[in-house]
Amino acid sequence: MQIHVVQPNQTLFGIAQAYSISPSEIQTANQIPNPDNLVVGQTIVIPIVGQFYWVQAGDSLWSIGQKFNIDYQELARINGINPNQPLSIGLRIYIPPSPKSRAEFNAYVEPFGQTVSQALEDSSREAAPYLTFLSPFSFQAKRDGSLSEPPLGNLPAIAEANQNVLVMVITNQEEGQFSDELGRIILNDQQVQEKFLNNIVATAKKYGFRDIHFDFEYLRPEDREAYNQFLRKAKQRFSQEGWLLSTALAPKIRADQKGRWYEGHDYKAHGEIVDFVVIMTYEWGYSGGPPMPVSPIGPVRQVLEYAITEIPPNKILMGQNLYGYDWTLPFKEGDIAKALSPQQAIQLAVKYNTNIQYDYNAQAPNIDYVDENGKQHKVWFEDARSIQAKFNLLKELNLRGMSYWKLGLSFPQNWLLISDQFEVVKR
Repeated sequence: MQIHVVQPNQTLFGIAQAYSISPSEIQTANQIPNPDNLVVGQTIVIPIVGQFYWVQAGDSLWSIGQKFNIDYQELARINGINPNQPLSIGLRIYIPPSPKSRAEFNAYVEPFGQTVSQALEDSSREAAPYLTFLSPFSFQAKRDGSLSEPPLGNLPAIAEANQNVLVMVITNQEEGQFSDELGRIILNDQQVQEKFLNNIVATAKKYGFRDIHFDFEYLRPEDREAYNQFLRKAKQRFSQEGWLLSTALAPKIRADQKGRWYEGHDYKAHGEIVDFVVIMTYEWGYSGGPPMPVSPIGPVRQVLEYAITEIPPNKILMGQNLYGYDWTLPFKEGDIAKALSPQQAIQLAVKYNTNIQYDYNAQAPNIDYVDENGKQHKVWFEDARSIQAKFNLLKELNLRGMSYWKLGLSFPQNWLLISDQFEVVKR
């Protein structure tokens, strides 16, 4: 497959001609929301095997081969070209696909209210073929060691039909907020803790969970070692059932990093105890903060390069957002940005007749627009290029895979790129 960035005056028909494919195939694969009015800077994944390259000034078969990691003589053979003849500018060269990498993919899905909405179930069905793990969010620990259950609906059946490991996500949330006091009780009161573990085992057996995933956040610094000890006990208990144990970790860049989100998480200990971790490498740009990319590649790289010094790379899932935010400017403390999907960001660009820009330093697309009330907006979101940058980093660092927060906002290009580049591990 190939990522195409729309240029001025390009049409879907013209793009399809360039790649020898039908416009309907491109539109269907990408679920393009604006097929008759493409936006400059919009990315489109071309659903072909391999990709094409158009010769530029100074190119040779050797330099093109170096760029795509293929022998120039093999490139000449595939394209029926004399390897000793100079190339003409604009010549289309076919590049065969690279071997696929094995990787694991997780996605959280967060139902609200008493049921799982049809939209969330549909989103889960769309994503499940590309997933190793499906993670309903979340079972909430209670101070007496019991559990508050989320609605599951057809999620267990969807996981089973797609060979997904159904993940029991457990949080220390109370009334929608992470609670350090709840964490303190669970991690230090041995009687409550034993009841808590018994309830987890009974619930996991009831629903068929095969991975127990703790997302305990904002723990007190003094409970860091208590959390480690709890995980050791949990690992021993769950291993008897044949289950995996995993945790979600704040995005740290050093072991002694200060801050409520970071101090309770011991990367080295988690790397030794659990089967894998999800590192939450997103929310630099967040709904309550000023406009910026949600997961800029520089900070993401910094976190993961530190992480692999403490945790084996084959135990790390890189966290990735499936959404962006729309900020109203000027940003003021207390303002809340609106979450939106990549598809919705493209629709905004169409509606307000604005181009999509791309920040190559952050590896993130963005748009600026003025609404009907004269208010300026800044939107940071994800596209095929920004996701590809993360996939490249995943491969470079030899990570276990990627974990998505969260299903429900449409991003078909992400799943196209997974199917093209990875052999998704099924368990």
